[in-house]
Amino acid sequence: MSVSRRTLVIALDHCPGLGGVLIARTLARMDFQGWSADDLTALPPDTLIAEFRWPEPSAMLWLEHQKEWIESAETFSRKLDQYGITLLSAADAAFPAQIEQFDAEAPGLLYLYGNTKLVEATTFAVMSSRKSPPGALDLIEALTEKEVLEGGTLVCGHNTPEYQRAAIVPLRWGSPRILALDTGLFNALGSDLKQEPFRAARLWRYQFDPHTDLVVSCENPFAEGHKASNRKRDRLVAMLAQRLHFVQIGEGGNMDRLARRALQSGREVWVSDLTLNYRDYARLGAQITPA
Repeated sequence: MSVSRRTLVIALDHCPGLGGVLIARTLARMDFQGWSADDLTALPPDTLIAEFRWPEPSAMLWLEHQKEWIESAETFSRKLDQYGITLLSAADAAFPAQIEQFDAEAPGLLYLYGNTKLVEATTFAVMSSRKSPPGALDLIEALTEKEVLEGGTLVCGHNTPEYQRAAIVPLRWGSPRILALDTGLFNALGSDLKQEPFRAARLWRYQFDPHTDLVVSCENPFAEGHKASNRKRDRLVAMLAQRLHFVQIGEGGNMDRLARRALQSGREVWVSDLTLNYRDYARLGAQITPA
């Protein structure tokens, strides 16, 4: 039986040492050569190492385990279809362009659930370092409301007070959201993908609405995340947002790195004067948001 492209992507994701970026490069190289998924499964390890720059251990593991990984991937693919989950690789035309524009080390695989048209919307994010004080949380809400009323689509996480303060604003106005997860879809949205991912949101919406909102994750839909997942989530939020507001930035922390990366990539960046060294970001090209 012929192997589909999506089944191949999922099977490759089983292989240790590849990762999303190398999988995407493999698919792009296949397209350039005019090779199908079946062609790749027939290639010897030497060709995978020479043509696709696979690590030798990965090439050998693929030769040994590809049959079982493909069978597992076919089962997994049927589950994605059952729940309406979309899998995109960086080699797919529908992969959000703003992600690759942000960073060459962008995630190579994304799982999407919900209103996938939102990847083409005018997006923004309001971000702040952890343990932001009440004044910063108030500013997060105010900036989010301003952007929503001007037609922007919020990109945010779901499980920190800073992200939650932003995420409830679109609900009040019936506007869409893009939620970037640091865990699998089922862990965040429940076994039927209908659960709002944080309790406060349920005051406005009883359950998650996939016709309005979009959820995006780099994690396997059935995974529970890991220690580095929160940094990957923050990075995904920044990658998906065309305009970024930073309310409070801890020096040398994750928000600092993202703000600088966003400026380097040419994004529109605003930094609040609640950030102690906000003038440093202004010198790098950021605009200043008065508190």
